[in-house]
Amino acid sequence: MPVNADAKGKAYPPYEYEVGKEKIREYAHAVGEENPVYFDREQARAAGFRDVPAPPMFAVVYSAGAVGPAVLDPEVGMNFAMMVHGGQEFVWGEPVCAGDTITTEASVKDVYERDGRGFYVFESVSRNQDGQEVV
Repeated sequence: MPVNADAKGKAYPPYEYEVGKEKIREYAHAVGEENPVYFDREQARAAGFRDVPAPPMFAVVYSAGAVGPAVLDPEVGMNFAMMVHGGQEFVWGEPVCAGDTITTEASVKDVYERDGRGFYVFESVSRNQDGQEVV
């Protein structure tokens, strides 16, 4: 299946996610976190956080609404039956805490073919309600 290089540069609508304390707690339990800052507001504040922080990989929760449409876009044309996840990088910024509203924007940074295989590079940027980049 030939790649659609015309998809390069395509941007998707921003997705807004309100971070809840209980959702953080559920996620932390699901991934085996034991640090009390993820479960207790007093512990979190004593550790210097504004409120209960989200574990860093909670990014997959609040960014899914922006990244999903990009990855699933038929115009991009990924062949999911043949897909192999090649890599992922994160740059962490301001910690995400309960009560934050995170807005994520996703785009197709590159689409190319090499040795008969399609390569797709996506980028997402998430910012909190104060405009600070979180990831």
